[in-house]
Amino acid sequence: MQKVIPCLLMCGFMALVADCQPALAQKKKTKKGKFAPPGSLTPSAEVMKQIADKTDHLADKIAELRKNPKHHALLPDVEIYLRGAKNIVRFKEFYNKNSGQWTLNALDEGLRRADQLSQGATPWTTLARSNVLRAYRSQIDGTAQPYGVTYPNGYGKDVDKKWRVDIVLHGRNSTLTEVSFLNQHNGTKKPMPGQDWVQIDIFGRGNNAYRWAGETDVFEAMEAFFANEAKMGRRDLPDRRKVVLRGFSMGGAGTWHLGLHRPDRWCVMGPGAGFTTTHGYAWKGTKELPDYQEKCLRIYDAIDYVENARMIPIVAYSGGKDAQKLAADNIENRLKELKIDAMTHIVAPGLGHTFPPEWFKKANAIWGEHAGKDRPAFSGNPIHFVTYTAKFGDAREILVQGLERHYEKTVVDAHRTDKGWTITTRNVRAFSLFTNGSMNHRLDNQEIKTPADKAFINFLKDSGKWRPVSSKESLEWLTSGRHKSSWLHGPIDDAFTHAFTCVLGSGDTWHPATQKFVDAKVKAFKYDWAKHWRGELPTIGDYAVTPNEIMNKNLILFGDPSSNLTLAQILPKLPLKWTKDTIEFGGKKYKASEHVPVMIFPNPLNPRKYVVLNTGMTIPSEDYVKTNALLYPRLGDYAILRMTGGSGFEVAMAGLFDEFWKVK
Repeated sequence: MQKVIPCLLMCGFMALVADCQPALAQKKKTKKGKFAPPGSLTPSAEVMKQIADKTDHLADKIAELRKNPKHHALLPDVEIYLRGAKNIVRFKEFYNKNSGQWTLNALDEGLRRADQLSQGATPWTTLARSNVLRAYRSQIDGTAQPYGVTYPNGYGKDVDKKWRVDIVLHGRNSTLTEVSFLNQHNGTKKPMPGQDWVQIDIFGRGNNAYRWAGETDVFEAMEAFFANEAKMGRRDLPDRRKVVLRGFSMGGAGTWHLGLHRPDRWCVMGPGAGFTTTHGYAWKGTKELPDYQEKCLRIYDAIDYVENARMIPIVAYSGGKDAQKLAADNIENRLKELKIDAMTHIVAPGLGHTFPPEWFKKANAIWGEHAGKDRPAFSGNPIHFVTYTAKFGDAREILVQGLERHYEKTVVDAHRTDKGWTITTRNVRAFSLFTNGSMNHRLDNQEIKTPADKAFINFLKDSGKWRPVSSKESLEWLTSGRHKSSWLHGPIDDAFTHAFTCVLGSGDTWHPATQKFVDAKVKAFKYDWAKHWRGELPTIGDYAVTPNEIMNKNLILFGDPSSNLTLAQILPKLPLKWTKDTIEFGGKKYKASEHVPVMIFPNPLNPRKYVVLNTGMTIPSEDYVKTNALLYPRLGDYAILRMTGGSGFEVAMAGLFDEFWKVK
């Protein structure tokens, strides 16, 4: 949580007010990009003063609450109101004429909750209201992140009734802020007529198509909901076997990829519109990309995972005249080619990019039918699972943990008999299997017997042959840092989907150009992370790195061996030589005065975590206000950049490490 320094905070507010046009004056739009937000409708100086005063007051109350550990678990439910107020002012995001009042309302609710929590009362955790705003503390950067919960009428009255849970992903909204989301879930929202499900509205850290940290948010929010229900004695009310994933537009895009990447998590997926490919959506036709970028498209292009529809039913909706109908058409056509009957495509004739209530009702009826059935992931059906990265390896009873070659098609086919499992694999190096006590297995034409008392068995492939291994050996394989696995696999952007901290060098770099580049990079990353990923960039000095940081976080190191103590410490164990004069990498040499290396690599101090050099997310800042399909990795696992001034650069070389973290 960012500390509030009263004098600086007030100066910031006063500067903002001084720069304002008359109340509610629309500023000219200066940002470029199809999805750039409108200008800010700045509230009056009086309203801004009230916001400043209440922000200070709430910050003081939170500081007091933080002193008592018993308040920590529910503190995010209070902090989120402070974060919302600070962000809307920080980025001048008063996009609605009512934004000023919404901000004051949010601060009032935050103050109310702070007072209640200090007295040991938490009425927002009860079922007194059908709609409630909740928040959790993200393991990524420690910030409070919101989600909305709408309970159906009658929830909890019948303790034996188990309820369907809908995870709802919102569409692209250039005016979305924490404050607007808090206003949507201020307790006045009522369940839909006939609603017989619990609805979890995902914030998703803004507008990112639920990629990277946005994807993590979906699962963190979902788990926070289930954990909170358990704490309140309602563990058995929401049914984990009846989780529906759905969304429209950008939410449809998120549903396509989350549903097909992780088919064992949902009972049905309900995408509306969206996109399922990069080529043909982010730009017309195909576009020639560097090989390392082209391969990384396979991380989030849902079309590549279409065969996983065998493990999850798809009930999609499209407007007949909606250009985004192409998303469902792409999937439907591919399924027909593969002769997979797993998709219902509801098309509203004559409609464009809209999902009216009468068509939602039709789609929801079919979602409900699937939710009422036994989930495919638990029905004993055969497994046919496809992935291109160990990032997505969950296949019901099978967990793919290592690939022979990342970004190439990886397939697992399996079916269970009374005696054991018959499994065939392609491009798999390591996996785990829930045997359910069965002993006799046929694995890629090998007969393998496992102990009857082992419900969970790990397998590794050596010299083309499979062998069962102990949990200890499997864990050592996964976390040794010697090869890519489900723990560590890259690319660079993956480091920011888990807990991380930026480590800034305290010394001087060998070359002024390097320092200017690093400073500009950190500044740009700090802004992008706060504005576009709705977080706070965690930073420490190299002198402040503790065993706790090394053990639990990915370390993002900025500087060179002269300026950054941690970088200098691990340099001998990186595939890189870096002196004052020369950078040597991949068999080539570069002038250190003109170049800087960036990369992701297992941390030599703790190979269970990443270390990243001299970069944040590799997505260009200007692409955040364009289509979300552009949120793909630009630098793979590594690059040597020629500095061109500020944070600007030209790519001298870039690529992807092989499965053993070696330069190809």
